[in-house]
Amino acid sequence: MNTLKIFLLITLFVLVFAIALSFIRLIQGKTLWDRVLMFNLISVKVLLFISVYAIYIGNKVLLDIAISYGIIGFLTITLFSKFIMSGGKDKC
Repeated sequence: MNTLKIFLLITLFVLVFAIALSFIRLIQGKTLWDRVLMFNLISVKVLLFISVYAIYIGNKVLLDIAISYGIIGFLTITLFSKFIMSGGKDKC
């Protein structure tokens, strides 16, 4: 294994650990906005994981999937925040 592959593998393990910590914070969030922020952070970390994994295995198609996932994650957070701001949290 060359140095780049080792570095990418270490990065993947660190990202998995960071996603796990963010998920714990998502569950323990004190306010709804803390949970929304952690959901957004997990979404970005998964995007990074997919991108690093695509580089690790040398598959360019996964980068297209990562871009699509990023767009969907951004729209989801935006729409969820708008729902909360419009009083949706009181309706549930």
